[in-house]
Amino acid sequence: MTAFVWPARVYWEDTDGGGIVYYANYLRFLERARTEWLRARGQSQSELARTAGILFAVVHLELSYLSPARLDDELAVSVEVAPEGRASLRFDQRISRGAKTLVEASARVACLDAKTLRPRRLPDRGKELSWT
Repeated sequence: MTAFVWPARVYWEDTDGGGIVYYANYLRFLERARTEWLRARGQSQSELARTAGILFAVVHLELSYLSPARLDDELAVSVEVAPEGRASLRFDQRISRGAKTLVEASARVACLDAKTLRPRRLPDRGKELSWT
């Protein structure tokens, strides 16, 4: 399977006083890439909440910081997804600058009922949206 890749640039607001990306801001890049992965499949978080009655929430995250990103860097944030059980997905992600991997992450995301916030089986999206 080919990974989805979302391009990002490091802005001043992403960095600390030395022009290095602040560690917690990598989570923003990862979240945005997962959101854009969903949009590339013709869906949005708000639409899924409204029409299918589901929300997604990160329930587990593992992150390895391998090398820093710096102000003005052009990054590529990749997303590979696999169902993990009946009510969750696993997103394996990388943040890279050129050929160099800066961050590796794995996020487990639960599918929740939009009204009760309890776990809910992933809907069968058919051809319009494959979870993989």
